[in-house]
Amino acid sequence: MSDNLMLVESAAVIDDCWNRIGVQGDKSCERLREHVHCRNCEVHAGAAIRLLERYASVQGDVEPVLEEQAVERCSLLVFRVAEEWLALATRGLVEVVAQMPIHSLPHQRSRSLLGVANVRGTLVACVALGELLGIATSAASAAGPRVIARMLILAGQGGPVVIPVDEVDGIHAIPLRSVQPAVRDGGLAVSQFASGVVQWQGRSITQLDDELLRQAISRSFA
Repeated sequence: MSDNLMLVESAAVIDDCWNRIGVQGDKSCERLREHVHCRNCEVHAGAAIRLLERYASVQGDVEPVLEEQAVERCSLLVFRVAEEWLALATRGLVEVVAQMPIHSLPHQRSRSLLGVANVRGTLVACVALGELLGIATSAASAAGPRVIARMLILAGQGGPVVIPVDEVDGIHAIPLRSVQPAVRDGGLAVSQFASGVVQWQGRSITQLDDELLRQAISRSFA
């Protein structure tokens, strides 16, 4: 069976409720009372992430080579903060959303804690990843006319966390053999949070260690 056929079959198990009972259907879904539109619903967002992962899993596997089909891969979200390209394992990603207002908190002492954002009626802590990782933000932006800043919602130890980023490239199935061990350079703060370095599509991408990042985020709330 071809990869493309497998993708079609696997995608079929995702319930496209938005087309049946959502805004593109008969609008009978009870969640519409809270979310107004399907694109604001966690069910819709979760389905989108699963579809992206499935497309990523077959991306580039068009040659019928047995060795290539057997390559182990990891699912990574690739994004940019200032001039640094970073990657996170998608298991820690809740969803990617458009930019939203950030409300500052009075008397906050942490420079990396930006404040809180209203995510579907729930206040969620918002963290400046560049500040947390020591990424310089004064350099000229690499953004182009079609680049849109986004916000990542990550699963945290005490609940979800919102992280603004300058660009999201997407979810990619990266061959494990492409991930090189990280070099902990004392002069580069971001390297202290790295689990590996990936050379991918002409970019050098720092893969962040999930646990180290969660610990740093928790410390920023203290």
